[in-house]
Amino acid sequence: MTLQLAGVSLTYAGSQAPALAGVDLVFEPGTHTAILGPNGAGKSTLLRVLAGLLSCDEGEAMLDGQNARDWSRREFARRVAFVSSEEENPFPTRVRDYVALGRNPYLDGWRAPSAEDKGVVTFALERTDLLFLADRYVGSLSAGELQRARLARALAQQPAILLLDEPTVHLDLGHEFAAFEMLAQLAGELSLTVVSVTHNVNMASRFCGRVVLIAAGRVVADGAPEPVLTPENLARAFDWPLETFVQPGLGIVALPVSRRSRP
Repeated sequence: MTLQLAGVSLTYAGSQAPALAGVDLVFEPGTHTAILGPNGAGKSTLLRVLAGLLSCDEGEAMLDGQNARDWSRREFARRVAFVSSEEENPFPTRVRDYVALGRNPYLDGWRAPSAEDKGVVTFALERTDLLFLADRYVGSLSAGELQRARLARALAQQPAILLLDEPTVHLDLGHEFAAFEMLAQLAGELSLTVVSVTHNVNMASRFCGRVVLIAAGRVVADGAPEPVLTPENLARAFDWPLETFVQPGLGIVALPVSRRSRP
């Protein structure tokens, strides 16, 4: 399925500066796109528009050519999963049951989960390295484990599109690497459309075939990692001088430079 932003502009009430301004983007199946930019650039707003959670002042977000907000929430949830970085801690429940909430769009009335539903939940727990914690209460999880549970719940929806707002926040280095590797594999294996907001330039360049760099609600650069993540583009987006180093097989490393050290 194709997800698209067509001429999207949005300004929050009480703000004079737009959160998004004339954004045009298309996200194709089988791709993993990283959204990079400074705090307040409009990254989370962009995801919420894509998820049909925010109305636009101008333009529209479209899922397969239909306005995202015109889909029924059940049908939309069968196609698009959204993981927010601002979600509150869930009510007391075991990890397996929490992940099983991702099956709700497929459950009608009081029908109990089927063997297929349970198999999907187990698959999601396995892919996020949570199977050994399935019987623990969610409230006992670390911040990183809870974030993995949110990812697992999204996978349990079996969506065609994954929208992830800082999916590796709170994760240690090993699990952050594993999460990006898993998302890249799923995009290829299942032809998923994955869109991830992240601050990790290295992970984005290594595992995402496309990077969208935004600042002040506008797209600064869009394309493959190397031509997008240049010192010039990064300095323009972050308003700070940076140097980049390309490590073959390891991606791009971006390092801030002291203004005083520059000529």
